[in-house]
Amino acid sequence: MSKSQYETYEAYGPRAARPGAPGGALPARCDAEPAHARAGEPVLPRQGAGGPPGEGAREHGSPGLRAEDADHGHGFPVLRADDDGGEPDGRAARRRGIRGGDRPESAVRRLLPQALVVAFLAGGTSAFVAEDKAIELSVDGHRRTLHTFADDVGELLAEEGVRVGAHDMVAPAPGTELGSGDEVAVRYGRPVLLTLDGHRRQVWTTAHTVAGALEQLGVRAEGAYLSASRSRRISRAGLALDVRTERAVTVMADGRTRTVRTNAATVREVVEEAGITLRGQDTLSVPGDSFPRDGQTVTVLRVTGRREVHEEPIPFPAVRIADPTLFQGTEVVTQPGRPGLRRTVYYVRTVNGVRQRPRPESTELVRPPRTQVVKAGTRPRPASVHDADHLDWHALAVCESGARPDAVDPSGTYGGLYQFDTRTWHGLGGTGRPQDASAEEQTYRAKKLYVQRGASPWPHCGARLRG
Repeated sequence: MSKSQYETYEAYGPRAARPGAPGGALPARCDAEPAHARAGEPVLPRQGAGGPPGEGAREHGSPGLRAEDADHGHGFPVLRADDDGGEPDGRAARRRGIRGGDRPESAVRRLLPQALVVAFLAGGTSAFVAEDKAIELSVDGHRRTLHTFADDVGELLAEEGVRVGAHDMVAPAPGTELGSGDEVAVRYGRPVLLTLDGHRRQVWTTAHTVAGALEQLGVRAEGAYLSASRSRRISRAGLALDVRTERAVTVMADGRTRTVRTNAATVREVVEEAGITLRGQDTLSVPGDSFPRDGQTVTVLRVTGRREVHEEPIPFPAVRIADPTLFQGTEVVTQPGRPGLRRTVYYVRTVNGVRQRPRPESTELVRPPRTQVVKAGTRPRPASVHDADHLDWHALAVCESGARPDAVDPSGTYGGLYQFDTRTWHGLGGTGRPQDASAEEQTYRAKKLYVQRGASPWPHCGARLRG
């Protein structure tokens, strides 16, 4: 059976007998039917170039045949010998494939199954060809042409084993229907740990190079510092990329202003690029290791410093002790107090010529303060001293000390209202120094002295006692 849906059988011509073949003849070859013989049209024998029907057959050594519409009900022609062929009826029948006793209807019934099979195969082949699609598939830049029966992009990628993730790019989208001649592109996403002007974040890109990633991410690379070359390829594993774009920073120092364009990583580097040298204790208005921002102004602070030593007195404390041997109102200092001494070292800075507030650096206790001890009398005061109360003690006090209870002579030997020496004072029952006692106690001790010795202790002013 022929594989073409458009084939017919020519009339059997005379052939050499083959052993075992009926009638001693082989059938003639089958040639394809002309393209116009379709859809139930009568099948005619092949014709010679421009000749009438039958000439083509005669070129193959067979008598001329003509087609007649013998059985229009089945749509198949009956082949008959020409009237002038001159061949016996039996041979003509064998060439037509019909035994001498067969009728034309029998021949049609034998050819009908073959025609149906040919028509089925032709229809199936047409459907097969219609479903097949030629697609151009590009996976991460690798292009190839393939044939597929997939209905959409997603089915095509599944058939080809191409797995895509959330960061991968597929164009057109996976649900898009496919047609023959379409192009499908897959570009894998690549992670990039991007540090842009000091801010770190992770981004994804489908670009294959650093330059492509920067363009895709919208990063201005002109004049920028890149930790990797623009031509470096980005693998599926990704890379870490540090980008510092160009910025304008103003530096003020020594009364001058300089503006520089830089991609430096720190403010200190910007100051160095401006040609400014930091010396000694010089510092900046912002931290030197901070990231410089576009439009930022940095001031250089020229700092000088020195140390100053200050000594400060420490006040002494006082302690009062009750003494029953002293009259009430009488206080005697038994241990004079002494202030302490503290030494402090201050650091004084001058910033751009302006003195700053001193800052204490260290403190040392040079001398601790000494506590002052004071005895306070609790003894009741006597009403009077016999034979001395009528004297003018105020006049004596004015003459001796100017009536000042704490008066001390230039030599430091005598003190108080009546200028007692310490030995005499103690002999009269007093404690401490006379000038430290109250005026009442001093007058009381003076009266006692007068009772014992009269006015002789005051040779110059004693006469004042009697007016």
